[in-house]
Amino acid sequence: MQLFDTHAHIGLIHEDQMEQLLVIQLAKRKSVAHIVSICNSLIDFEHVYENLKTASNVYHAVGVSPSEVANPGQNWEHRLQTFAKLERVIAIGEIGLDYYRNYGDKNSQVELFIHQLDIARSLQLPVIIHNREAGRDILDILKTRLSDKGGIFHCYSEDARYAMEALDLPVYFSFAGNITYKNVKHLQDTIVKLPLDRILIESESPFMVPMAYKGKRNKPAYLVETAQAVAEFRKMPLEEVAEALYQNSLRAFHLPANA
Repeated sequence: MQLFDTHAHIGLIHEDQMEQLLVIQLAKRKSVAHIVSICNSLIDFEHVYENLKTASNVYHAVGVSPSEVANPGQNWEHRLQTFAKLERVIAIGEIGLDYYRNYGDKNSQVELFIHQLDIARSLQLPVIIHNREAGRDILDILKTRLSDKGGIFHCYSEDARYAMEALDLPVYFSFAGNITYKNVKHLQDTIVKLPLDRILIESESPFMVPMAYKGKRNKPAYLVETAQAVAEFRKMPLEEVAEALYQNSLRAFHLPANA
């Protein structure tokens, strides 16, 4: 069995390079063949990317998250496009909208989101989408600005009806460890109703720890619990679901079969 962690904040688990590499090694021993490293800012990306240069099983996304809307950094557009061309950078993200927290005004968030969608289109890269209480605006924007390289709704939080509408777009739906808790029936229902070939999983580490590790900081090594939950909801063998999720991840990021 092999798993693909489509979203992990490795730089937030540990700042130290050696500890980050140990996290990756532990994940590999737990069947996590690949990890996509996520950062919220370009400054963080530079640091983490440098730390993980020797980790050939780690891919990277680069982008400016809505949390950084007030200060994306000097010449951020040029730097983003430069970083996006680095080896093993496979997506623009995470980008999106967050109306839950007070990250500047909505118009500024929307402008930042659209700008990065356009950059992703020009670079022919998929996007990783952050959505917090902004589902309607995000879907409306994606309908006109998402490129054919598609995108991933990371840590999916909407209901099945929203997912069914979004299926018209070239998008995938990534689920995190919170699906192992009992109070998220809407997510479990969505996992059952979605086509299996549109589902991904992620650790979202160090957040969203699965129930089995409640009270601990999340790590990519715990991803198997999320895969097991998907298998249970869909009443399928774990190995069969894990293989489907892995292949979905390769397609979502436009990676070769032997990646």
